[in-house]
Amino acid sequence: MPIELEDEDYSPTELDRLAQPKAHNASVPQVTLTVPLALIGRRLDQGLAELFPDYSRSRLAGMVKDGAILLDGVAAQPKSKLLGGETIIATLTPREEELAFKPEVLPIEAIYEDDAIIVINKPAGLVVHPGAGNWSGTLLNGLLARNPQVANLPRAGIVHRLDKDTSGVMVAAKTEAAQLSLVRQLQARTMKRIYNALVRGYVKDSGTVDAPIDRHPRERTKMAVIGDTRRGESNAGKSAVTHYRPMERYEFHSLIECSLETGRTHQIRVHMQFIGFPLEGDPVYGPTMTKIDAHVRDTFNAFGRQALHARRLTLEHPVTSEAMTFESPLPEDMQELIAFVREL
Repeated sequence: MPIELEDEDYSPTELDRLAQPKAHNASVPQVTLTVPLALIGRRLDQGLAELFPDYSRSRLAGMVKDGAILLDGVAAQPKSKLLGGETIIATLTPREEELAFKPEVLPIEAIYEDDAIIVINKPAGLVVHPGAGNWSGTLLNGLLARNPQVANLPRAGIVHRLDKDTSGVMVAAKTEAAQLSLVRQLQARTMKRIYNALVRGYVKDSGTVDAPIDRHPRERTKMAVIGDTRRGESNAGKSAVTHYRPMERYEFHSLIECSLETGRTHQIRVHMQFIGFPLEGDPVYGPTMTKIDAHVRDTFNAFGRQALHARRLTLEHPVTSEAMTFESPLPEDMQELIAFVREL
């Protein structure tokens, strides 16, 4: 299962490289070509992988089996040997990635919107960008329907992400100039993001976690601190800095505020687990449910997500240069969970 690459900032290079594919239209290209002599003796699926490098070998093999790719006018098998000079007629079905970039009317709660930016209150459960297992119904699809002009922008104007099950405020651009401005603010760390999280444990003091993050060395669907600078270990991961402070303390939990200097995948979730205060409800990095009363365990399980909310976003408007702050109140499910742990 691939990792959800959410809650990580985009760089200008990534935005350019991952610009919206243009092949999401309804046309299905048919290509006719002659097998070059350099492919003599190769399997058909191997040869196709070289002739159509934008498609995976497994996907091409599937098209051969479905009869979408003909060899000298007849159906073949992926393992058929090439002799050189044959005619290939390929009806190339669009990739999922290409089909993903299409407008879909979705309910989007805009906190603020003008000709340059849109600030969104993202609900838990909404994926920000199409990816493996989530090729439709994402925020990007909704933005394309709401503002069709963003189809010309990389990632439809999105410059940062929130995890699928993290709620709260985020911003997207509506023009190329605004997108570049927002990316530069993220890089310069002048865009400020404040989160609220409910964590397991008693957080006594404020602090900073300065610990690099990268993929877990063994569990590749997770992220982890790689190289603990507190122990003099080499910094093998990407620099990641999270500041936190307690807002309310309960017998078994703390409501904390986190601010980010960097935007790494799952940063708050990984950092708080690293220092012994995992987010309540987190299905990947959260606390174990052993030695907990059944009704308490059932309540935490019913919450169904990590207790993390992006509450405040401060930025400089890309056009007016005005300092702007946007807030999203704690959603009802987090308010109810906090009320529950107050009574434990």
